[in-house]
Amino acid sequence: MVQKIIERSLKNRYIVLLIAAGLFFWGLSATKKNPIDAIPDLSENQVIVFTEWMGRGPQIIEDQVTYPLVSNLQGIPKIKNIRGTSMFGMSFVYVIFEDDVDVYWARTRVMERLNYAQRLLPQGLTPTLGPDGTGVGHIYWYHLDAPHMDLGEQRALQDWYIKLALQTVPGVAEVASYGGYEKQYQLIVDPVKLQYYNLSLMDVMAKVKANNNDVGGRKFEMSDIAYIIRGLGYIKKPADLENIALANYKGIPVRVKDVASVQMGGDLRLGIFDKDGEGEVVGGIVVMRYGENADKVIQEVKKKMKDVEKGLPRGVRFETSYDRSELIESAIDNIKFKLGEEILAVGLIVIIFLFHWRSALSIIIQIPITIAISFIILNAFGLSSNIMSLTGIALAIGVIVDNGIIMSENAYRNLSVWQNEQKQKTTDP
Repeated sequence: MVQKIIERSLKNRYIVLLIAAGLFFWGLSATKKNPIDAIPDLSENQVIVFTEWMGRGPQIIEDQVTYPLVSNLQGIPKIKNIRGTSMFGMSFVYVIFEDDVDVYWARTRVMERLNYAQRLLPQGLTPTLGPDGTGVGHIYWYHLDAPHMDLGEQRALQDWYIKLALQTVPGVAEVASYGGYEKQYQLIVDPVKLQYYNLSLMDVMAKVKANNNDVGGRKFEMSDIAYIIRGLGYIKKPADLENIALANYKGIPVRVKDVASVQMGGDLRLGIFDKDGEGEVVGGIVVMRYGENADKVIQEVKKKMKDVEKGLPRGVRFETSYDRSELIESAIDNIKFKLGEEILAVGLIVIIFLFHWRSALSIIIQIPITIAISFIILNAFGLSSNIMSLTGIALAIGVIVDNGIIMSENAYRNLSVWQNEQKQKTTDP
């Protein structure tokens, strides 16, 4: 079988060269389409369900949120395992699927089951899915260099301008904010005044919630002109909160400012983000979507950041905290250099030992063709180019070269034997 393939290949050498050239150019196009990353993604195929119920302890979260979710998510097909974690005010459920399951199919199945399981949770709780990223999806970290802004203003700038802009970049699953203070209105209630006016804390909460809202009216026509009547009630400044009426005490309205003081403050923080021991900073983490090209996504994020930076306040600019593209580019440059070294070394060794340039050329040509074909196979199996796969290709070059040298030496030896036999036949009487 092998002998017939070799014979036909020798008889149709131009067809073989045409096929080799086609595979080479196909491989070149495959290298541009193949996702590039620094490290291989060995994380499990999982979907994260996150539920927030602030102010509750871990045991309450476990009994009323985590356990009902885990119990009802068990029936989803192709599940390998389900893990639940409960902590103060938060519940995490990790649904682990089999490796061959499409991640977006898995997210759809989990969302369908959550619509049913939500009725078992306490009123007002809404479980949400985590981003469609993986454990190695944190590809780029940045922080703000804003010496003339406080941490609350920086966090507001990050949450309401920068984050929303960067999430539009193709391939970005989420931009997670960190550091600073999340601004909020805070009511410091005096319990003695509540008792005096016969009010409870729940009364204050209900009235504040009800008054922070717009209400619709109707259309009012006057002189052939229609006016839309609306009641504008959303809070825009602390004075709006202070003037909310809570009750009626002896014909006199009791307002929020009569029982509490209103101030602007920051939400409760569980940690800080410090830069080199010099102080706190505010920034974001760019999480890449599953199966995307990490190097391409990072470059697109950097382009978007240049556009976003034009709209930042004066004196505010971006600083890079972590950039995986540096490791990716270093790995690619290293493999290119090593390939060039190996091709040069192989060519010199073959020419020195065989002293035949055609043999050296036939061996050297195998290296780029084989590498190109390997990228076709990587795309077919959905694997990315990373340190591990590129290192494997570099190591495999030695095997490719060995086979080529053995075949060339064997062909050279057989030709020499055939030539000697022909010379002997011509010299014999």
